[in-house]
Amino acid sequence: MKMLNTPNTKLEILPVADAALLLKYYTDNQAHLAPWEPVRDENYLTLSNWQLMLENAQTAFEQGSEYRFVALNQDRTEVMGVCNFTGVARGAFQACYLGYSISEKYQGQGLMQEVLTAAIDYMFQTVGLNRIIANYMPANERSAGVLKKLGFEQEGYARRYLKIAGQWEDHVLTAKINE
Repeated sequence: MKMLNTPNTKLEILPVADAALLLKYYTDNQAHLAPWEPVRDENYLTLSNWQLMLENAQTAFEQGSEYRFVALNQDRTEVMGVCNFTGVARGAFQACYLGYSISEKYQGQGLMQEVLTAAIDYMFQTVGLNRIIANYMPANERSAGVLKKLGFEQEGYARRYLKIAGQWEDHVLTAKINE
């Protein structure tokens, strides 16, 4: 299954043919997302990069190693946000990492919570994971709020956890367990 429907979005593992939609999302939201992401190279905002990224996302989905969902508007003309479940570990762990972003113009409307609710349900019920790990920078109050509403619990604090916007940043470590 490569598509999930929510009241306001369609969640897909986006086909390579739609790479221009994802490129537009990241181009339009470059300044909005920059404080929360690693520094990107000059190739990042190119169609060829996003075609390759989507090709890799399709392969990873088929292998069950990553689930990179794109939230589209109902008529599939615009990317509203993304949520990526990466580092899927099987065996005794049955867990993954969650990363996500939403278009600046859709902030504060509850859409990220809507998208993540459907995607997390898929990861727990269909993929069969036990734990989803999501970490955020302490200054990212919006992300903290979304995760809290979704039932993620704080499990720790990591100093200098990820290099974001060129600086090593501390992160609050959270997880949600499949009850």
